[in-house]
Amino acid sequence: MEKNTTIDALCDIAEYYTGKLSEYGEQPRGVDWNGETSQLLRFEQLARVIDKADDFSINDLGCGYGALYDYLRARYGNFRYSGCDVCEAMIAAAARRYGACANAQFRVAAAPPEHADYCVASGIFNVRLDRSDAEWHAYILRTLDLLDRASRHGFAFNCLTSYSDSDKMRRYLYYADPGALFDHCKKHYSKNVALLHDYGLYEFTMVVRKSI
Repeated sequence: MEKNTTIDALCDIAEYYTGKLSEYGEQPRGVDWNGETSQLLRFEQLARVIDKADDFSINDLGCGYGALYDYLRARYGNFRYSGCDVCEAMIAAAARRYGACANAQFRVAAAPPEHADYCVASGIFNVRLDRSDAEWHAYILRTLDLLDRASRHGFAFNCLTSYSDSDKMRRYLYYADPGALFDHCKKHYSKNVALLHDYGLYEFTMVVRKSI
């Protein structure tokens, strides 16, 4: 995807999620997930990248209305959270919910605006609308480069899996090859990479840990 194509795609996706938020509100279905149980299970996998009990910083790319922040503050001590999303309506909702929280900030952005100990990205690679597999795969790789550059200790992301049942697949969604992305992460980012594909959802989570 060329730069202008990427911008157009992200604008379309922002519009898609604005519609979901308008229809369902600030709940998992408002960010296109099935429900709270699967959302929490997803957060558990992403949080495996965090190897500190407190005193860490984290970027949440594609933060939606900020549900991951709730998950983290219920389980960790002192931390600094920065959420960004291409959807202005999502950021507005997150700011309303957490504007009084001194350790959280939210902004409209397509990339982490600053370095942090960890970066996570949940669900941002799922909805490709009318983009081709090749275009979307290239976008994913470029975004992983951004996550890598913005994280000091590691990053984690999830994707729908190409091992999904064919009758449940949807044309506007992207189903990634977990083996191919595992190989890419091992070759380009770190020797310490975990592929989590055993938690009961039609997706996988990749955890990339850096040696510093």
